[in-house]
Amino acid sequence: MARMENTKQESVESSISGLRTAIDSIDEKILDLINQRLLLAEKIGNIKRQTGDQVVDKGREETLMQRLLQLNQGPLNPKTLYHIFTEIIAASRDIQKQLQVSYLGPAGTFTHIAGMYHFGHNVCFEPQSNIRDIFKEVEKGSCRYGVVPVENSIEGAVNHTLDLFLETDLKICAEIYHPISHDLLGKTSELDKIQLIYSHPQALAQCRRWLGKYTPSALLEACSSTAQAARKAAENPDAAAIASREAAEIYNLNVLASRIEDTARNETRFLVIGQDTVQPTGNDKTSLLFVTAHVPGALYKVLKPMGEAGINMVKLESRPTKYENWSYCFFVDLEGHIEDPIVKTTVERIKSLCLHLKWLGSYPKAKF
Repeated sequence: MARMENTKQESVESSISGLRTAIDSIDEKILDLINQRLLLAEKIGNIKRQTGDQVVDKGREETLMQRLLQLNQGPLNPKTLYHIFTEIIAASRDIQKQLQVSYLGPAGTFTHIAGMYHFGHNVCFEPQSNIRDIFKEVEKGSCRYGVVPVENSIEGAVNHTLDLFLETDLKICAEIYHPISHDLLGKTSELDKIQLIYSHPQALAQCRRWLGKYTPSALLEACSSTAQAARKAAENPDAAAIASREAAEIYNLNVLASRIEDTARNETRFLVIGQDTVQPTGNDKTSLLFVTAHVPGALYKVLKPMGEAGINMVKLESRPTKYENWSYCFFVDLEGHIEDPIVKTTVERIKSLCLHLKWLGSYPKAKF
């Protein structure tokens, strides 16, 4: 019996060893192919530098990603495929020219995480203390792109971001939808030792019921960001922070509790801003800013051409112009690219009905 068991074990080990040898061979081929891809990307970069073309072509990248997702027959998970090729594309960009991206810092904020999800880790991320500075860094060319929050599924629009589009010529180059999940982080591993909890006011509000149930005696202190909260918690063994799991890794904190938000499906939309004009992909979105006359029916007349053309409007937001009391500008997102004939014609019709119209960009539509 023992001999049979040993023989069976040896057979299993031999089978595993053979499979691992096959995996090693495949890994070597994958590595070689990735390096071949990077060398081709480097040649493209040399051509782009000679012609003055932009390094990043989000339309091309989105088309490439959609093609790969359609070709994938499994068992590779589509999300895993997206993550793998995001990093490969980022490495291809880096070999052409390292990309600098400005974001709302410090490291570990949800804006930073969304930026890493979109661009990959192989870029130079430059943290800024406020949204205005992100716009400034991109406007003066210190960073090629900026990542800014524009709306949250629970809290609504980020008005400061919208207002800054009134002052800039930067374009929206991409959008990112990123789920927001809050964890409780601390140096200690014991929940009952927490006396103080740091976080951004929105995060504290979004976790109010959980905090009342599990840490009712802890004091709450607002911070400028969840990442700053994690940084402060790392300096105080009696404190904790509500922040992301990624912040726990960055600031060497323990995860005391996961997904403590009171409402599920919390998601934030981020915009990538820059000076690029993104080519059509066939699945795009266009953003406009316009000002109407202060007369009855003005907004209806402006929106009517979209309905007549069969164009789907996916967002409409109003903001004070700040130049005249009770005067408003409107932000609208519609499906389609500005180069699509029907969209181009409709936008021209809308422009003739407005006091002012500004095209904010056309870009690939992100997946929720």
